[in-house]
Amino acid sequence: MTTNTGGDGPGNDPDAERSDAPDQVLTHVRADGSAHMVDVSAKEVTSRTARAVARLSTSAEVTALLGAGELPKGDALATARLAGIMGAKKTSELIPLCHPLPLSKVTVDIDVDDPAPGQVMITAEVKTTSRTGVEMEALTAASIAALTLYDMIKAVDRAAVITDQKVVAKSGGRSGEWEREY
Repeated sequence: MTTNTGGDGPGNDPDAERSDAPDQVLTHVRADGSAHMVDVSAKEVTSRTARAVARLSTSAEVTALLGAGELPKGDALATARLAGIMGAKKTSELIPLCHPLPLSKVTVDIDVDDPAPGQVMITAEVKTTSRTGVEMEALTAASIAALTLYDMIKAVDRAAVITDQKVVAKSGGRSGEWEREY
């Protein structure tokens, strides 16, 4: 389920963006098909927040090691949190058409055995006051934290899987508030 309390432009409902509606435009692609960075100079500076998640699936034995801090490489949870924060800060260097943004807050929360044993849910929240949103920064933070956890546990479980990376909420800007259940 998605909830949109903002405007009626594209980008309010990610599921709607997949439709074949004729009024939808890929903003990073010009008419000739070439890519460009979107001009946001006319947009209003507003407070913006985005939240994204990623899930790491492993075994209950591995999440027990994670929770106890007993992995061979050390404190995986602290390392993954820091890596996620660093990832958010580096997003514009990793994703070619993202604007460099002044991030005012990045949090990465990691819940072990949530929602079930062997599952690790990573939630990243990013805030800024800017002309464009921080969805990509939140996705990057959650993704980099998940990749770091995989790196930290691969010595004991090479079959671990990263799934369910998605934006689950955003606020600010012209499109307003949006949230999905997850």
